[in-house]
Amino acid sequence: MTEKQSILGRITQLAKANINALLDRAEDPQKMLDQMIRDYTNSIAEAESAVAQTIGNLRLSEKDHAADLESARDWGTKALAASNKADELRQKGDLEAANKFDQLAKVALGKQIDAEREAKNAEPMIATQRDVVEKLKAGVSSMRNKLEDLKNKRDELVARSKTAAAQNMVQDAVSKISVLDPTSELSRFEDRVRREEAMAAGRAEIALDSIESQFSELDAMGDHAEIEARLAALKNNS
Repeated sequence: MTEKQSILGRITQLAKANINALLDRAEDPQKMLDQMIRDYTNSIAEAESAVAQTIGNLRLSEKDHAADLESARDWGTKALAASNKADELRQKGDLEAANKFDQLAKVALGKQIDAEREAKNAEPMIATQRDVVEKLKAGVSSMRNKLEDLKNKRDELVARSKTAAAQNMVQDAVSKISVLDPTSELSRFEDRVRREEAMAAGRAEIALDSIESQFSELDAMGDHAEIEARLAALKNNS
């Protein structure tokens, strides 16, 4: 496996990572996300370097291929020129010179065939390089999207963590209030006040009964005095 294929494999693996599953297994999801973001960023930089290198190699191969095709055309032109010259000399009766130009035409044709073969042999490799470049570009693009997902997830997690911490603080406060409920103290104090009020009411009622009793005795004393007075009057009149 080549280095570029290895990088492509890592890109594919990272691009398919299940963020939620990883977070569920993490003791500290925020720290894990921060580390994942750093890893992704480094992998993207590595992948971009591999893409740049592969593109550079592809462009060199394409230039060599184009040069081979151009060379094949040039040698074909030279072969045609040498063949035409040989025909011209042959018509003039200069067979020796004609044969030399025919030989030159054959040499040019051989060079043309070599250049065409070089170009043809390079085409599969160029096609493979183009395929690798496209896959690397797609992988890098996927990683960039995944990196944005990670950053958004991290921001969401931080916000949720702060909210949860605040909610836990409120719940702790509520629990302490429930354990040390001040209303229970108020209830006991209220019972004490009610007992004191009842005592005061009882004393007031007793005092009222005492006053009424005293007035009743006074009335009785008044009746006795009237009786005595009337009795004395009867005796005086007899």
